Amino acid sequence: MGASIYVASRWIYSARCPASTNPSSSISTYVGVLAALIVLLLVFGSFIAASLPLLSTAIALLSALSLIGVLSNSISMASFTSQLCILIGLGVGIDYSLFILTRTRSGLRRGLTVDEAVAAAGATAGRAVLFAGITVCIALLGMLVVGVGVLSGAAIAASIAVLLPMAAALTLLPAFIGLFGRRVLTRRHRAGLARGETDVPEFSKRWSSWATTVQGRRVGFGLAALAVLVALGAPFFSMRQGTADYSTDPTTTTTTTTYRAYELLVKGFAPGFSGPLQFVAPVYSQADQATFATVVAAAGAAPGAVAATPPAYFPAGPGHPAVDVAEVYPATSPQAAATSRLITSLRSTTIPHALGGSHLQVLVGGQTALADDTASQLSSKLAIFVGMIVALSFLLLMVVFRSLLIPATAAVMNLLSAAAAFGVVVAVFQWGWLGSLVGVTHTGPVSPLVPILMFAVLFGLSMDYEVFLVSRIQEEWLKRRDNSATVNLGQAITGRTITAAAIMTVVFASFTLTTDRTIKMIGLGMATAIVVDALIIRTVLVPAVMHTLGKRNWYLPDVIDRRLPPLRLEDDGVPRGDDRAPVSVA
Repeated sequence: MGASIYVASRWIYSARCPASTNPSSSISTYVGVLAALIVLLLVFGSFIAASLPLLSTAIALLSALSLIGVLSNSISMASFTSQLCILIGLGVGIDYSLFILTRTRSGLRRGLTVDEAVAAAGATAGRAVLFAGITVCIALLGMLVVGVGVLSGAAIAASIAVLLPMAAALTLLPAFIGLFGRRVLTRRHRAGLARGETDVPEFSKRWSSWATTVQGRRVGFGLAALAVLVALGAPFFSMRQGTADYSTDPTTTTTTTTYRAYELLVKGFAPGFSGPLQFVAPVYSQADQATFATVVAAAGAAPGAVAATPPAYFPAGPGHPAVDVAEVYPATSPQAAATSRLITSLRSTTIPHALGGSHLQVLVGGQTALADDTASQLSSKLAIFVGMIVALSFLLLMVVFRSLLIPATAAVMNLLSAAAAFGVVVAVFQWGWLGSLVGVTHTGPVSPLVPILMFAVLFGLSMDYEVFLVSRIQEEWLKRRDNSATVNLGQAITGRTITAAAIMTVVFASFTLTTDRTIKMIGLGMATAIVVDALIIRTVLVPAVMHTLGKRNWYLPDVIDRRLPPLRLEDDGVPRGDDRAPVSVA
């Protein structure tokens, strides 16, 4: 089994899609797999049980990366796509397998046969995994509406990296469990079964005690949890999106040569030398050329610019006009906010004034302007993207839980979790707080791809925890119709598993070892979000809110209820008619 895990981890990294030039990405992958194995050993106490989620995920992720590699021949994908897929695929694959394996082991300890335990886990945790995985894929594919080619390619690739590990958790993992049987339990548990000890409570006494504590102090705990989330998320409002230049490269790795080269250019020619703005205009006469020269001279003398090159004339080609080209050098580095302001000022003020009513069309381009335009485009569509994902998830959760307040609460909680992750990313990468802990030696703007990528993944993963927790609470609610008791019992049953699922934290955090700034941001942000979600939101804030709302949690107007399709995540034996029974609001 140990050899299988090693070979699987080698497969994961050798089966790359679009090649990454990051020299440390393989190290981060191995560290993540090793850390996940250690945590799983602590959770399950059995090497076989700890190995199965890793083995199942590795095989599925190998297939996913192979498929993505084929698609990369026809779909444009970002250079970090392979690392992103490994990061997400490892996290969700292990997470989903953990939930199903935990439910199977619980059934085995209660005396069920292997087939019965696997079937029961599939009918309960399996349904929740299926719904959660589809939700993550929908959130990822929502990035297609942004309209950026490389981002769309990364979205498609990441959704495949989620879909196949989810399918493996539902099919391959149960097959492995059937192969090893009760050996997925610890020796102590197997000895207990041999003595006929099957009356094993499904809930944890420690988590039951904690659930009671949260119920008794729900207002204080809820406000404290909210204060932590607000404090972590506050830096988000200072986020500046842009493409970082070589000044942010690490100085302690093999990429230090790029940083040193940038610094030498800055010392010899000024910060803006490496990111000139290219002025281009189609010209039809000598008057156009003279006007273009006037515009370039005005741009070179504009506040924030230091120099401009003389215009270069390119004669007309077949079917194309002649073109004049020149370069204007900013006084600041390509990633500086002042450079962005200069680009805006040139386009909106300097160029129109210098043209003086001329018909000449002068365009400002180049890599620096392109990066600034991309950041502006993605920033402008972020609100639409967030609104679409939140609205869709609200509708899905309303259908599943037959409630208005539960999906509304989930949407708010997930937004708070994402804000906390963004806040930490801004504090570390933009402000430089504790940056040395994750290898950030120089600050810079947040990559414009990061907020959209992170939100899609984090919102989907946050929904996972919401579904796993509330689906179990709903299962007990349908049996008992006692809100306080069902919230406490649902938390007592799922608390240990949800916090154990925070294993994704170590997987995501391991990717901060990479030198790719974008992947480093995503790894840190996602690790932060998982810790916040599993340890604060699902174990404190959500139960506190549900206790406060009481039976209102389960209220859904009959006129809406009758029009929603029936959808159940837990096969608890309650007749389907009970699902639609009206609930009065106390």
